[in-house]
Amino acid sequence: MKGISSLITVFFLSCNSFLLAGEPMNRLEQTKDILQQRITESSEKQVLEQWIQEAENELYDNILAFWLAHGIDEKNGGFVGRAINDGTALPDAPKGLVLNARLLWTFSAAYRFRQDKRYLDAARRAYEYLDQHFLDKENGGYYWLLDAKGNPLEDRKELYGNAFVVYALAEYYRAVPGWETLQPLKKLFNRIEETCKDRMNDGYYESFSRTWQRAEKATLAYGIDGGIKTMNTHLHMLEAYTNLYRVWRDATVREALEELMDVFADHIYDPGQRYCRLFFDAEWNPIRSEMTSYGHDIEAAWLVRDAAIVLQDVDQLEQTNRIARGIGRAVLLRGVDEDGGLLYEGTLTGVTNTAKDWWPQAETVVGYLDLYQLTGDRLYRETALRNWRFIQKHIVDHTHGGWFGRARAEHDPNEQKISEWKAPYHNGRACMEIIRRLSAN
Repeated sequence: MKGISSLITVFFLSCNSFLLAGEPMNRLEQTKDILQQRITESSEKQVLEQWIQEAENELYDNILAFWLAHGIDEKNGGFVGRAINDGTALPDAPKGLVLNARLLWTFSAAYRFRQDKRYLDAARRAYEYLDQHFLDKENGGYYWLLDAKGNPLEDRKELYGNAFVVYALAEYYRAVPGWETLQPLKKLFNRIEETCKDRMNDGYYESFSRTWQRAEKATLAYGIDGGIKTMNTHLHMLEAYTNLYRVWRDATVREALEELMDVFADHIYDPGQRYCRLFFDAEWNPIRSEMTSYGHDIEAAWLVRDAAIVLQDVDQLEQTNRIARGIGRAVLLRGVDEDGGLLYEGTLTGVTNTAKDWWPQAETVVGYLDLYQLTGDRLYRETALRNWRFIQKHIVDHTHGGWFGRARAEHDPNEQKISEWKAPYHNGRACMEIIRRLSAN
């Protein structure tokens, strides 16, 4: 294993020196060919088998184990809202919709992977807490934020958060099929389509009051004047409706998913620069279009392909394959660092934020594994493997468990390892995708 890692290190250092020097892409191909000649089929098999084993260990013995040990709120019900690095919960912390929906998705998916009763119990706990505390039974939809005792603290309706409830409820239904699960899922879908959809300009409005009165701008368009629609929310809408269509093959769901894919192709993805624009006004005019988010780009690359695969639409698959290839090569050129980690943000002319947060690393592994399966190009598989090695070295907390929020030489002991945005969804899903994809080879 050490020998393979050394070869890959030399390979990527060489690649990055070519890229920084502005050398043509065929130099990458030449370097890649040298690497391929030196790795035998037997050693490749050994690497992949060990990678699967590492992903299983990471998923079951670290990520899920950390959340079962430190995430359960025995005092107030559900899950704790925040905890610091060593797993110590902050007792009066609020509870976010995104966190709780992602917990429902993660433990439902984990139970489908391994029928461990602990995972099913955790999924049921998340489902019941969402139903009893987050669900607005009068107006429909789910509140954005609760206090520690489960009372509405911010009762607005954010499409981003409600999209994750769709995603999670669909996964829970896959794990525990039942009429009582499908009914709230259908109700939420209908509420979103009736209230949030922009039937004139396509896409969705994103931020609403408790009674579903539309806000003037999208909450997630932080600091963006005139920001009404965001790539981030529409990406997770697409992800949610993909999972919904897996369990409910309804013509209206299919049409909504196809429309979201058209939104990505027509408005969000820039085929010339091969990246996703982030912020828009109501008519899809880009705002601050120079901004790029490498993690969101590589996540979008595999999620749009996943949607086309679920739809079984040849034309959509051809289109999303082009998008994935374009994004994959662009992110490799712009955002993958020499150590294998993914940088956070930039513009079309350079990197502006060199942080290596935990969630873009998880999406990098999945995105490049997906590109390898699409193209057969080992450059992408080695990109994913190098990123996995980076995660193991710099992101995984080998002392207290779970993942740090970002890669740093020293981690703040008071950094929040559980928060409204810090859930076992990106990293848990990455491990499941590694296992699923490599086991199928």
